[in-house]
Amino acid sequence: MAKPLKILKRWLYLGHRWLGIVTCLLFAIWFVSGVVMMYVGFPALSDAERRAGLQPLRWGGVQISPSDALTAASQSRFPQDLRLQMLGTEPVYRVIAWNGARTVVSAQNGRLIDNVGGKQALAVAAQDPRAVRPSIIDEVTRDQWSVTARYDPLRPFHLIALGDPAGTRLYVSARTGEVALDTSRTERVWNWLGAIPHWIYLTPLRAQAELWREVVLWVSGISIVTAMTGFWIGVLRLRLRDRYRSGRVTPYRGWPAWHHLAGVIGGVTLIIFVVSGWLSMNPNRWFSSRVASQAKLERYAGTTEPSFALAVQDLKAAACTSAVELRLYHIGGRPQVTPLCRDSDQNSCCRDAPVPRERLLTAARQLLQDAPIARTTFLEAEDAYWYSHHQTRQLPVLRVEFADSESTWFHIDPATGEVLGGLDHSSRSRRWLFNGLHTLDFVVLLARRPAWDVVVWLLSIAGLIISLSGIVLGWRHLR
Repeated sequence: MAKPLKILKRWLYLGHRWLGIVTCLLFAIWFVSGVVMMYVGFPALSDAERRAGLQPLRWGGVQISPSDALTAASQSRFPQDLRLQMLGTEPVYRVIAWNGARTVVSAQNGRLIDNVGGKQALAVAAQDPRAVRPSIIDEVTRDQWSVTARYDPLRPFHLIALGDPAGTRLYVSARTGEVALDTSRTERVWNWLGAIPHWIYLTPLRAQAELWREVVLWVSGISIVTAMTGFWIGVLRLRLRDRYRSGRVTPYRGWPAWHHLAGVIGGVTLIIFVVSGWLSMNPNRWFSSRVASQAKLERYAGTTEPSFALAVQDLKAAACTSAVELRLYHIGGRPQVTPLCRDSDQNSCCRDAPVPRERLLTAARQLLQDAPIARTTFLEAEDAYWYSHHQTRQLPVLRVEFADSESTWFHIDPATGEVLGGLDHSSRSRRWLFNGLHTLDFVVLLARRPAWDVVVWLLSIAGLIISLSGIVLGWRHLR
C-alpha cells in the first residue's frame, strides 16, 4: 500500500509543478486585472447616456400610428420592445422583435429606414451633450469593444470621435442610426489591464462565442486543479507541532518558502476565486437565465396581436414637452405608454400616477399560471438579491414571489409595470456562488465602502504573492 501512495504523491508534486508553470502567470494576470475591474468596467452604454443624446419628440412630424408602424415592420406578434423617438429631425418607431431583429419605421410616412449614412450619423453624434468637435473615424463591423453578439443586429457602425477631453467615441449603427455604444479614453486604456486579460476577451476568440466559452471553461478548470493540488501539498508539507530544523514550519527558504506559506494562508481564497470564476461561465448550463421568457412576458402583457390601440393624439396626451422617448407596451391586455426624459434618474418621467397595484398583480399572476403568488414585497431599500454594484437597480421595486417548485421571484417596476427580471432557486444560487464568492457582493461590505475595497485588495494581494512566487519558481525550474 505504501508504494502506490508514494507514486500518487510523486505524481501530485509533478502535476502541480508543471501545471503551476503554465497557470501561475494566468493567476497573476487575473488578480491584477480583477483589481482594475473594481474601478473600470468594460465599455457599455447606459440608458441614461443613451437618453442624454436624444432630442425632445417633435409631434408635428408624427403622422403614423403605432399599429401602422408595426404593420410596416411586418410584425406577426407584438414585439419585445417598441419605442417612439427622434432620429435626427425625424420621429421614428424603433421595433425589436423577439428574435432580436431591429426595424426602424418613419413616424412621418411609414417608410422603412435601414441605411444611415455618415453625414446623418454625425448629426446624431452631435446631439450628445459631450460633443465638442464630432468627426468620423471609420466604419467598423466588429472591434475590441463591439465584439459580442448583442451588437450583431446593429452592425456595421460609424465610429465617431466627439472631440471632448475624455476622448469619447460613439458607435452609431449604420443600419438603424441609434447609438449602440460609447467608450472613453480611460476605458480603452485600462481595459487592456482589466476586463480583456481577465475574461480572455481577445477579439478573434471572443467573436466566436461558443469557442470562447469552451476555452475559458478549460483554462479555468485546469487552473482549479493547480490551485487544489498546491493547497494539498502545502498542507502536507506544513509542520505546526513537530517542526523542521530551527523551529520552522516550512522546509523551504527564500521564494519556495514564500510560495509555500502564502499558498497555505491564501490557498482557500485562490481556490474560491478560480472555482467561482469557472462557475460564472455556467458549465453544463447548470444555472437558469435571470431574464423572463418570451412566453411569460407575453402572458403578462395579455396580448400577442401586432397592434396598439392608442392613436397618435393619445400618445401625445400621455407625453410632455421634455419627453425624448415613449415606451409602448401592454399590461394585462391594456396599452401602456411610458414617457422617458433626458435627465430623468428614474425609469419614467412626467407620469401622473403609477400603474395601479391590483392591475400589476392581476397581470403578474399570468407569469406563472400553475402557481399562486405566495408573497409580495415592496422594496424601498436594497437587499441581498436587489442591489446596485457595477449596475443600476431601480427603487422602489415590487417583488412578487410564487409558490412553485423553484420558488420563482419577479421584480416589477411599480411605476411603469415593467418586468425587470426574474430569479429562481438556480439563479439565486448563482448569485452566491459567483457574485458572492467571486466579486464579494455582500451588502454588508458594499454598504460600508471602502470596506469592500480593502477586503478585495487584501485577498488579491495574497493571491498575487502565491502567483508571483510560483512564476519565479517555475522560471527557475525551466531555466
